Amino acid sequence: MESKPHPEVDEPTKRFAPAPAALKAFAHPLRMAMYAELGRVGSATASQLARTLGESSGQTSYHLRQLERHGFIEDDPSHAGGRERWWRPVGFEVTDSGLLNDPDTAGPTRALLESVIAERAATLSAWYSSLKPDQPDTLGLISSASMNLSAEEAEELAAQLAKVIEIYSVQARDREVSDSVRRFRVHLDVFPLAAEPGQD
Repeated sequence: MESKPHPEVDEPTKRFAPAPAALKAFAHPLRMAMYAELGRVGSATASQLARTLGESSGQTSYHLRQLERHGFIEDDPSHAGGRERWWRPVGFEVTDSGLLNDPDTAGPTRALLESVIAERAATLSAWYSSLKPDQPDTLGLISSASMNLSAEEAEELAAQLAKVIEIYSVQARDREVSDSVRRFRVHLDVFPLAAEPGQD
């Protein structure tokens, strides 16, 4: 039997750390909304995004070009050759806590984080509203755990969980939604809880 290459090593999902200028460009309500919608559906054209978000295709086309310029989206090769360009999101990470302390980047960084939190809440709410207990394919898993960790242990935990997500993400990258395949959302959050009063 031919062995498949390990997806973590041979075909990693593209991710990048945006520069401060890119974060500023991203922190635009429509651009963040378009990026979130691309993440939800996988890929889309400017016209499709315009219909979904209630904007003109001229507006979505312009902002898509700005997102592409700063590396947040790219062409979807599975839809090459058509009349309109199809775009898909590029994963990114914001791990520099100094961005929140820099007056030039604090605003855009907070806007980004608030957008992510709001989008996650909206996605979970939409799933809950559409839940049909008699249809197993609508069920999901919500789980959380709190534990006492050092900063190094928390970083290691996040890295290990991200590896598992990466494996499945790569394996599913080129699949189309079908009768037996649905689009799933996986959230990964690892963060310190706010200190109790008197513990600061």
